Amino acid sequence: MAADGVGDVDAVVLTQARSATERSLLGEWAAQQHPGAPVVGYGDGPAAPPELESRLGVDETLVVPVRIAWIPPEGEPGAFNRATELLSTLAMRRAPWRLHGQMARRVPESARIVVGEPATVGDLASRFAAQEGGAPSEGGGRAGAFARFVVRQATLACDRSERRLLGDRYKVPRRMVEQITASARFRALAERLSIEVGKPRSEVEHDLESCLHEMAAVQSPPAIDTFRTLMGPLHTKAWDVKVDEDGLERLRELNKEHALVFLPSHRSYSDPLLFAEVLHDRNFPRNHVLGGNNLSFWPMGALGRRAGIVFIRRTFGGDTIYKAAIQEYLGHLMAKRFNLEWYIEGGRSRTGKLRRPRFGLLRYLAAALEDRPGSDAILVPVSIVYDQLHEVGAMAAEQRGGSKKAEGLGWLAGYFRDQRRHIGTARVRFAEPFSLRQALTETEQGSAQLEKVAFRVCAGINRVSPATATSLVTFALLTARDRALTLQQLRDVVAPLADYLEARGVPVPEAELRTRHGLRMTLDRLADAHVVTIYSGGTEPVFSIRSGRHHVAAFYRNGALHHLLNRALTEVALLRAGDAGDGEDLLELGWRELARLRDLMKFEFFFSDKREFAAEIRGELSVLDPQWGHGSARPSDAHAALRQAPLLVAPGVLRSFLDAQLVVAEQLVALEDGPLGDPDEFLETCLGVGRQMLLQHRLDRADSVSRELHATALRLADNRDLVEPSGGDGAAPLQARRRAWRDELAGLIDDLTRIGRLERARLEVVLGGSTHTQGAAGADGERDSTPSGADDIGPSGVAS
Repeated sequence: MAADGVGDVDAVVLTQARSATERSLLGEWAAQQHPGAPVVGYGDGPAAPPELESRLGVDETLVVPVRIAWIPPEGEPGAFNRATELLSTLAMRRAPWRLHGQMARRVPESARIVVGEPATVGDLASRFAAQEGGAPSEGGGRAGAFARFVVRQATLACDRSERRLLGDRYKVPRRMVEQITASARFRALAERLSIEVGKPRSEVEHDLESCLHEMAAVQSPPAIDTFRTLMGPLHTKAWDVKVDEDGLERLRELNKEHALVFLPSHRSYSDPLLFAEVLHDRNFPRNHVLGGNNLSFWPMGALGRRAGIVFIRRTFGGDTIYKAAIQEYLGHLMAKRFNLEWYIEGGRSRTGKLRRPRFGLLRYLAAALEDRPGSDAILVPVSIVYDQLHEVGAMAAEQRGGSKKAEGLGWLAGYFRDQRRHIGTARVRFAEPFSLRQALTETEQGSAQLEKVAFRVCAGINRVSPATATSLVTFALLTARDRALTLQQLRDVVAPLADYLEARGVPVPEAELRTRHGLRMTLDRLADAHVVTIYSGGTEPVFSIRSGRHHVAAFYRNGALHHLLNRALTEVALLRAGDAGDGEDLLELGWRELARLRDLMKFEFFFSDKREFAAEIRGELSVLDPQWGHGSARPSDAHAALRQAPLLVAPGVLRSFLDAQLVVAEQLVALEDGPLGDPDEFLETCLGVGRQMLLQHRLDRADSVSRELHATALRLADNRDLVEPSGGDGAAPLQARRRAWRDELAGLIDDLTRIGRLERARLEVVLGGSTHTQGAAGADGERDSTPSGADDIGPSGVAS
């Protein structure tokens, strides 16, 4: 707040002026508000003016920071005027000092006096002692250090006051590295690292400072506006944006007390740009976005760093000093209540569903929190879901074995070009935020502590992610196999899916699924993207997945699978219960089967803890088979429940993942008791063998031949000690255990085949005709791998 009219207290007016015009305006203001007070000017660098040191000897002296902000008058609303206003703002803020006089004469109201919160020398000295250690009067250069500290505090105070004029979106850090390196914490950190790495403290301090300069974002309002103007076309034309406004308002209140750490899902290069615009338009401060330095090429690097992007090395192995710099930087940002953002999956999803989280940055933040007992951070899971993505074709090609195109200027130009076509809606939703400190306290310490926190984030993202029309339409078309559907048939297939999801509180786009016009619009967009083919040469148009695009369709389908997962597991458990012999405990058998399925899928999906999972399954069972859990339930009741179900999803949800695991299991069996060898070569072999098995109709779905699915299956095999010979006492031979896994998968795939027969029987009624084309295979190898016989769900083809 400005200390207008303070005449009975000694004061020093501390000004930051870039030109004679600014010095004159500030001098006039000082003469009016603080007559007789000395005016001391300082520049943009870290040095303090020599005369300031002598003005800081009396504790009661009031230091009043002040500067000029050039802000053009607001224009009329409208897109053109917004662009003109942005250009005017950029021109004024970055105008050369020689133009200041002309600007003051022509638009005098644009020169705004910004007065920071004043403070006494005594108050500043107390802050200095707390943050940097030692009193200004101790000697040994402390007086000069105190003067530099006062200059930094003056800059921050003016920043805060300027933000009241510009809005919270322009809350930017100033002299961040200088603040960190001047602190007592920094000197103590350097001392500890000096002992750990065996280097002199001065050398460690130099290395730490160098790392901090390398990663630190140096935000500025003009750079933020320039970045928004240049990068806006990457998302503004491609998508309309729908935002969870209530969720953001809750976060605004939390942000008054704590730093927010936004952890969004990651499907597109556009995620951080789109999300930044969502926050900017709602007057949230700019996030510090942590990203890989693979995107720091010119001009992205230079401009992005000034707009809040923190570029971090993709790998830094055993670099102890770099790790310490990251921890200290994150802790400083958190303590100063600057918001953070990073993508917990560590990279864009290649399959359309959440990847396994990476814990590195979360580990550094947790360590920084532990080192600062008075601080906390609020973790905010964020779901960003798109109807379509232009880049999904390239990601699907990677899964088939193609190589990732390196980012660069040429890549960026191509990406700009692709993003010019409108492809639907992007939806941004916020899960329940939670305190990192509290979450760590509630979780037992150990190697799984951070994993549980990260899983809580991912489960939150999944919970609030909507089911898009694209995901449900591709699910229906992939379930229909290589059969084309009319518009009405597709509506009839999608309707039970939408009903099921809505009954469980999952947001579903009504207009795009329930109306002929909305559904046709979704199909036309998929056809424009070459995902769906439309045949119009008959009595009415029919729709199917385009040849060679099953991986792309599966990407969109997979975005909704987590909402259907428990239903799919329950269907398989019921099938197994229906196979039970006389005297078997159906309840125990069902839960045993669910535990087995959960273990097989634990690296593909995020499950609730066991107690919550059990409650979720009971909810599914109450819909599928109300007799479940009662003594009167019989095996035949379980099969009857499946036959009568209006919807069966297990084959559509689980088959691709089990097929991918089968490929890996077959290749491990082929090694007999031998070691894996090079993992990359093994995965390359799996891709080739998977294509062969698909052509031989040993696999059911083309999207199961996927580098990422095979890699996840290999991780599961490693978790089961099936990769390398272990030689543990009492363990079965490795080859036998590998064969057991393969046989387990084959049995489950047979279960899905049996459930698939029931689903095809339901579809035949819905679609009004045979759904079976025996022996037919599409160009992708998509086929119906089972013989006809809709009611035949007995094991191994024996009617039950």
